Amino acid sequence: MALKKKPVTGMKDVLPAEMQIREYVMNQIKETYTKFGFSQIETPCVEHIENLTSKQGGDNEKLIFKILKRGDKLDVAGAQTEAEVVDGGLRYDLTLPLSRYYSNNAANLPSPFKALQMGSVWRADRPQKGRFRQFVQCDIDILGDPTSLAEIELILATTAALGKICPENSFTVRINDRRILRGMAASCGFAEEDFDQIFIILDKMDKIGMDGVKAELIESGFGGDQVEQYLGLFSGAGADAEGVRRMGQLLSEKSQEAEEACENLSYIMDTVTEASETEFALCFDPTLVRGMSYYTGTIFEVSMEGFGGSVAGGGRYDKMIGKFTGNETPACGFSIGFERIVTILLDRGFVVPSQAAKKAYLFEKGVSQQVLSQVIREANAERKAGVQVLVAQMNKNKKFQKEQLQKEGYTEFREFYKDALKK
Repeated sequence: MALKKKPVTGMKDVLPAEMQIREYVMNQIKETYTKFGFSQIETPCVEHIENLTSKQGGDNEKLIFKILKRGDKLDVAGAQTEAEVVDGGLRYDLTLPLSRYYSNNAANLPSPFKALQMGSVWRADRPQKGRFRQFVQCDIDILGDPTSLAEIELILATTAALGKICPENSFTVRINDRRILRGMAASCGFAEEDFDQIFIILDKMDKIGMDGVKAELIESGFGGDQVEQYLGLFSGAGADAEGVRRMGQLLSEKSQEAEEACENLSYIMDTVTEASETEFALCFDPTLVRGMSYYTGTIFEVSMEGFGGSVAGGGRYDKMIGKFTGNETPACGFSIGFERIVTILLDRGFVVPSQAAKKAYLFEKGVSQQVLSQVIREANAERKAGVQVLVAQMNKNKKFQKEQLQKEGYTEFREFYKDALKK
C-alpha cells in the first residue's frame, strides 16, 4: 500500500514563499517584544493530562490531542477508563504551560517577569481558512505585576508589533473587564450561578446582534423586563474612557468591584491613548466576554480591517498560577493570532522586504571540476559581502527554474557553461 503524501487533516505543508513570510512576521514580533523588555522562553509541547483538563481552558479542553502511556504502563485491554491509558496531551495554548513553567522556575526568574513565548499548539478543531489543528501562537505575558502597568505595556507592545507588520491595515483594540460584566449582571438582579450562561449568550452579540441576544436570554428562562434592563446598559455605554467612567457611576451602588474595575479600565485607556505611537482605535466594549474561563479582570481583543474575527486577544488571569503553587500570582497576557496575520499578508500578495541581495548561480550539467570550483569560489566571495547566493545545477527547463526562484526572491542570475562564462 502506498504511503499517504498529503498532510494529516488540519495540518499543512509550508512552501518556501510562505515560509519567508512566516519567518519575517515572527522576527518582527520577536524584535518588537524584545525592545519592550520581554525575555524569550520555551516550554514543552506535551503537558500532563491533569493540567490540560483542569477546567482552565474552557471549550479547548474538548479539543485536546491526547497521548497514550508508553511501554509497560500502557494496558489497553485491561483499562476501564480513559484515565488509565492516557497521561499526557499536546498543549492547546501557551498560557497554561507558561503558568506551570513559572510555578516551577519562579525562584530563578525576575519579578515581575516579562515572558515572550512563540510556538505551535494543537487543537482537534474543525479546520477552516486561517484555522488549523496545528498553529503557531505568539504570546507575551507579565507575571507578578498586579498594577495596570501590565495591561498598558501589553497593549502598547502588541499594537506596536501589529502596526509594524501590517501598516496598511487599520485595527481596533476592544477592551473590557470581567468584573464589569459581573457587575452589570448583578445590577439587574441576575443570580451569580447564572452569570456563565448569560455571558455565553452575550458572547454571540457580534453574530446574532442585540435582538438575537435578547431572544436567546428570554428563551433561556430570564424575565423580559430584566433582560430589557440588562441590555439597556449596553446601548447606553460610550466607547471611550469617559463612557467607562459613566458605566462605573451606574454600577457604583450595586458593585464596588465593578466601580473599581471601571476606574482602572479608564486609566488604562487614557494612558494607552496618550502614550501610544501606533495608530489604532481603542474602544470600550461591554459585550466583550472572551471564552477562556481563567480570565479574572481586564480582557482585550484586536480586530483588523478586512478580516473577520479577532487577530489578537488576551487578558488578566490572576488565579491560574495559584492552582499550581497555592499562592495567587497576578498575571496578564496578550496573544497574536500568528496564522491569521500570515493569512492576511498572503491574501494581500505581501512580499518580504529583502535585507540582502539574492543571487542564483546556475551551472550547466557536465561542467568540469575546475568550473564548479570557480562557481563556488565566486559564490563564497559574494556571501562574505552579505549577498545570499544559491548554487544549483541548471535544469533543462531553465526558464521555469528561474521563475520558481524569482518567487522565492532571487533577482539576479549568473549562468556557468562547460566552455565559457555567460552573464
